[in-house]
Amino acid sequence: MEPEQGRATPHSPGRTLRARRRRPAVLAMAVALIAAGGLGGAVLYNSTGQRVAVLALARDVPYGQVVTDADLVVARIASDPALKPLGAVDRKDAVGMRAATDLRRGALLLKADLAQALTVQPGQLVVGVSAKRTQLPATRLQPGAQIVVVFTPDTGRPDSLAAVVTTIGRVDTDGSQVVDVAVPAADAARLAAWVASGRIQVVLAPRGAPSGGAPGTPTPSGTAPSGTAPGTAAPSASQSGAGGA
Repeated sequence: MEPEQGRATPHSPGRTLRARRRRPAVLAMAVALIAAGGLGGAVLYNSTGQRVAVLALARDVPYGQVVTDADLVVARIASDPALKPLGAVDRKDAVGMRAATDLRRGALLLKADLAQALTVQPGQLVVGVSAKRTQLPATRLQPGAQIVVVFTPDTGRPDSLAAVVTTIGRVDTDGSQVVDVAVPAADAARLAAWVASGRIQVVLAPRGAPSGGAPGTPTPSGTAPSGTAPGTAAPSASQSGAGGA
């Protein structure tokens, strides 16, 4: 049977037309994926590329030396969980501590690089000096500080001995405090006897002054170091022996 004339024959759209109809949806999806990828990349860049202020070494600091403010510089690095240097906010805490190893210029400063107590050198002993508040200087002592312990007997001339602070104890309820100091082994017994008598005065030596307790620079027993309090004469050998009695 033939179709009637004048009536259109229905037909299905071709593959090309269907592909053209789907193309706008595919393009929209592609644009959305690109935008999401760009946003994720931006978030990742911001999280990994964020810079933080940390401490670095402005110059070499030998092992055992006190870290000064001039030894430090603030550096800005990308945040990385694998790196844990001290932040710039820790600068005040780092100053005054001692290098626990040889610190090199340009290196980031880590917590493990610093030590609060002075490492005792061969030929030295640590003596605990117990003193009242009135026997200590008003300036707060720090590890590495050079001091002079002055012995004030009831009779005879005062005697003195240089030392280096290694550890600061807590202040007791009565205001007394124990300060560990390093001295040459030959002077340890004499200093312990002074402390036991209670007739001592701790004098803070000028910064940079030679100290008998400093590593590698022991002062012979009975010799008053530089920085001895005004009016304190260098004791003779006989007086030194009397002081240790």
